[in-house]
Amino acid sequence: LQPANMLRFPRVVVAAVQRSRACVSREISVSCTSLSEADPRRVRIYTRTGDKGTSSLFTGERRRKDDAIFETLGTTDELSSFIGLAREHCLAANLNLDEYLQTIQCTLQDLGSHVATPTSSATPARLAKTQFPPSRAGELEKWIDTLDSSLPPLTNFILPSGGPAAASLHCARAICRRAERSAVAIEGLDPAAMQYLNRLSDFLFVAARTAAARAGRTEFIYKPRASEPANA
Repeated sequence: LQPANMLRFPRVVVAAVQRSRACVSREISVSCTSLSEADPRRVRIYTRTGDKGTSSLFTGERRRKDDAIFETLGTTDELSSFIGLAREHCLAANLNLDEYLQTIQCTLQDLGSHVATPTSSATPARLAKTQFPPSRAGELEKWIDTLDSSLPPLTNFILPSGGPAAASLHCARAICRRAERSAVAIEGLDPAAMQYLNRLSDFLFVAARTAAARAGRTEFIYKPRASEPANA
């Protein structure tokens, strides 16, 4: 697992490290002591267990890294990273959206744990531990209604624009749509998780509009181009 996945699956990483310590030879034959030996409380960033193109799920099952589950996990990780970028832009401009975005990043961690626990190989105890709360989509709906109530009515198709914060949120919105498309291929995924991803893209759209409005930036709208003569 890569560092980003370590943040998503700390228990999986710990288990992988324990396995790697038992089966991977220590080849650091220099005069210094390895990091894990010097401080056993630290988790080694690299494990070498994924060098052959497979990775471990929370259930312990190993799958190819191009499996639909890892595709979804990678895309939601990318989504969280872009939300983090958008959050920094929002903080810099004092747009008062950062608490929403930080909460969403934490929720995506929970969603990742659920995705990484397939029903085909998980025990009832692990399924219960990683169940995705159905109330999370309703939370987003309340946020959407709150932010949208202060925006001018939507009468045109809006192009991604409106300043750094708004444009970054539009990027996150597009990535969220891709995450939702990849999640469709996962068998046994809780409908609450799919509902959350679907509603999240709506929230990110409204948040982008809110960021543009609070920053005093113009949102550019789609304008059809004039038709050109066939022989032009």
